[in-house]
This record gives sequence, C-alpha cells and structure tokens, in this order.
Amino acid sequence: MKHNRLRRTTGLAMAAALFAAAPFLSAQAQQQHAHVHGQLKLDVAVDGPTVVIDMESPLDNIVGFERAPKTDAEKKAVEDAVAVLRAADKLFVVDPAANCKLGPVDLRSGALGLGNPDPAEPVGHADLDATFSFNCTNASAAKFIDVNLFGALKGLRQIDSQIASAQGQFKRQLKRPAGAQASQPVRLSWGK
Repeated sequence: MKHNRLRRTTGLAMAAALFAAAPFLSAQAQQQHAHVHGQLKLDVAVDGPTVVIDMESPLDNIVGFERAPKTDAEKKAVEDAVAVLRAADKLFVVDPAANCKLGPVDLRSGALGLGNPDPAEPVGHADLDATFSFNCTNASAAKFIDVNLFGALKGLRQIDSQIASAQGQFKRQLKRPAGAQASQPVRLSWGK
C-alpha cells in the first residue's frame, strides 16, 4: 500500500509525524507486495477532525481466493465481503471520546474491479486495499479503536498496525484470540 494515501489528512502535525517515520515507511514500501496470507496491515492517522484507517490485505483473507470470482458462490462471497467492508463502523469502533461517524469508504482491488487499484499488483496474488475515513468532533481524544476484523475475516491471524497521532507514532501487532474469543473485538490502543 502506498503511504501517500494518507493525503486525505492535512496539517503540519501529520506531516511532521510522517516525515519522522520516513525511514520505517521507506523500508515497508520496498516490501509492499510481499503479502502473507492470514496477515493484514492497518495504518491509522489521527489528524484534525478525522481518523483515517488504511488497510492492505491479501484478497484471500477477505474472500478466500486471490483472483476475480468465477462461480456464483464466489461472486456472492465478494458481494457479502464488500457489504461488510462498507459497514466499516461495525469493523472499527473508534474511542467514543472522539465522537466519530463513518465517512467515505474507498475499496480498491483490481481482481474485483473495485476503485483505482495499485497497477503494480501482481497477478495471482491480488490484494484488497481500503481507506476508511471517520469524521469526528474530537478526533484528538481518540486513544483506541476496537477492531472487529478477526470475527469478520475467518482466515485472519494477525494485524500489523502503525498509528500516527498527536500523541506520537506507534507500532502495534494484534493476534487472533483463541477459541470463542476470536469473534470478540480486539483493542488497538495508543497514547497515554
């Protein structure tokens, strides 16, 4: 995923945070297409009145395959997955202190014909990239997001996340909880 997708956010604080993270982001950009099944990446930017979540996942995590759907069952799986992703306020519950409402959802996948996908996406190893924007009355008050992806994506085992906020930059890793807990939200937290 290209980190310039955070362009929807503005402000000097975010620019300073991203410049400070440049060495880390550059190393990640070099590995942008080395995806691993069962893992996805989330980049969270808290800036001004918005919380923006960029997600990059192997398509297999989302629909169970990495190509255009062929059968009616595969087409139905894609339709269901797109509906789940568009209801992002169920997947990502931002700290209530921030008072956020879901804004635009941008889904991109060449294999699924969604949005403007990355033209460098390798054939046969398709990804789904998404940007979820939340409009908030007090975004800077956000200290966590309850993530419901493990319950929604049965093959997901791990989430690697980077967070840029006024409190600083953070790197977090979330693992699928065991047993019945797997359907419960997992808290992605930052700050003090």
